[in-house]
Order: sequence, then C-alpha cells, then structure tokens
Amino acid sequence: MWGFQGMNETISILQLVLALIAVESSGIDDQIGDDGRAFGCLQIHGCYVADASEHAGVDWTHEDAFDRVTSIRIFSAYMERYATPERLGTVTAEKMARIHNGGPNGWKKESTVRYWKKVEAELIKMGAI
Repeated sequence: MWGFQGMNETISILQLVLALIAVESSGIDDQIGDDGRAFGCLQIHGCYVADASEHAGVDWTHEDAFDRVTSIRIFSAYMERYATPERLGTVTAEKMARIHNGGPNGWKKESTVRYWKKVEAELIKMGAI
C-alpha cells in the first residue's frame, strides 16, 4: 500500500503526504483551520484523530495533530483502516487524498474531486507524477 499508481507513475506515500501538507497548511505545523476544527500540517479534525487512534490502539488527542510526525502517524492509521484493497479495489493516491478530505467514503463523494485536483497539481509540481 505504500507505493501506488497515480496516472502513469508510482507515487510514494511520502510524496502524497508532502503534497497533502502543502495543500492543507502550506507546511505550517501549528495551523488551525476550518473554523477551529482542523489542526496541524494535515488539518486533521478531532473525529479523524479519534477514529485513527481507535484503529491504532494509541491514545492520541486532537492536539497531537500539531506535531508533524504524530500527524503523519494519525494519517497512516486512518489510511490503514479505510484505504484498503478490500474497500477500494485498487488503492490510489486519488482515493487516499479524497478519504483524507471527505472521510471513510470520501473517495466516492463528488465534493472531494476538487480537493483531489489541488493535490494532483501539487504532485505534478513536485515531479511525483
């Protein structure tokens, strides 16, 4: 799962995370957004943290999303739970980004397509695709 297809290239999970961070916070670790509900470089909501925490068996709090390393661990646990071949068929960068933006079924929501386009543009800018 840590390397997957996007367009005609293989994108690493690190490249995806860096693109998400650029889109979500411009790399600012102490960013607060979405009317105070989204924290950290990945702009993670409290329910996302609780969900990932439950899956990973770790006692993360919403404030832990301000730490970049922990934020990435939270993201990883969330993706391990929801971005699986059993749920998605082929796991792609697009599906993972849309889950990050729209919740467990975000990969199916029309409302997350625009978000994916921003992430895709960042991946292109980075030379990942």
